[in-house]
Amino acid sequence: MANASTRRKKVPAAPLPFEKPIFELEAQLRQLEEQLAPSPATKDAIRNLRLEITRKKRDVFENLDPWQTVLVARHPERPQTLDYLELVFDEFVELHGDRAYRDDRAMLSGFGRLGDEKVMFVGQHKGRDIQERTEHNYGMAHPEGYRKAMLRMEMAARFGLPIVCFIDTPGAYPGVGAEERGQAWLIAESLREMAGLNTPIVCVVIGEGGSGGALGIGIGDHIAVLQFSYYSVISPEGCAGILWKGAEHKDKAARALRFTSKDLLELGVIDEVIPEPLGGAHRDHRAMATTLKGALVAAIKELRQIPREELVDRRYEKFRRMGVFLEA
Repeated sequence: MANASTRRKKVPAAPLPFEKPIFELEAQLRQLEEQLAPSPATKDAIRNLRLEITRKKRDVFENLDPWQTVLVARHPERPQTLDYLELVFDEFVELHGDRAYRDDRAMLSGFGRLGDEKVMFVGQHKGRDIQERTEHNYGMAHPEGYRKAMLRMEMAARFGLPIVCFIDTPGAYPGVGAEERGQAWLIAESLREMAGLNTPIVCVVIGEGGSGGALGIGIGDHIAVLQFSYYSVISPEGCAGILWKGAEHKDKAARALRFTSKDLLELGVIDEVIPEPLGGAHRDHRAMATTLKGALVAAIKELRQIPREELVDRRYEKFRRMGVFLEA
C-alpha cells in the first residue's frame, strides 16, 4: 500500500476560487516569517496576519453554498480512503477478490483495528494522479466490487465484527460491461443484504456520495457525513443536464438537491456531521483523521450496547422513517 504522505505530495496546492484570498494572505505571512531578524513591528504584523487568516477561513467556510461544497468534496488534495486507512486505523490487512470475476480496486476491503476494536472495513477509493485513478477507476465500482463488499460484510456478521464503510464515489461504473454483469442487480442485492446483517454497521461519506454507487454500501445503523462532503441521488451536473438541459446550471441543481451535511441532518437522512479542520479536510489530513477516528470509536461503542438481535429491526425502522411527506 502506498504511503499516504507520498500520495499527498503528488498534487501541488490548488486553491479553489473562494480560497484565493486565504492563499494571498498566507503568501504574505510566509514572506514576513522568512525574515531572519524581524523587528517588533514585523512580529506584530505576523500575529495580526495569523488572526486575519483564521478569521478569513472561518468566514469563507462557514458560508459555502452547495456548489462550493461540492468543489471542496472533490478537492484533489482531500484525504481519501487509502489516506485514512493509514492515519485512522491502527492496523489494516486487505482482502482481495469477489470469488467470481476479479478484484475490483475501486472497492477496498479488509480487517482493521481501531484501538481495541477489530472491524471489517469496506470503502471506495478514487485516487489522485492518472495512474492511481486508472487503477481504482475513479472510485466507480463494477458489479464485482459490490459482490466483494457483500462477501466481506457477510464474513463480519458471522464473526460478530462491526462493519465500517467509507463512501467516496461519483457513482457506480455505468459502462456496458458493468451493466452486462448485473450492476443494478448487485447494488439492489447489496442493499438487501446490508439491511439484514445482525452486526453494527457505521457508514461515513468522506467525499462524494453519488447515487446508487454510494448507497450500495450505505445501509447502516449510524450514517455520518464529513462537514464538506455531499450525499445525493445524482451529481449536480447530471441533475442540471436532466432538468435544465445543461451542465452550466449545476449550481442551481446543487441548491435544489439539498445534499449538504446540514441539509441531510435536518432531513433525517444522516445521524451525524463530523466537523472538518478549519479550511477543510484537505488543509490538515492528520487533524481530520483524528476527529474521524474518535467519531468511529464512539459510534461503534454505542452500537455495541444494542443487542445484536435488535439491530436489524432498528435499522429497518430507521430507513422506513426517511422520505415521509404530508399532502395538503
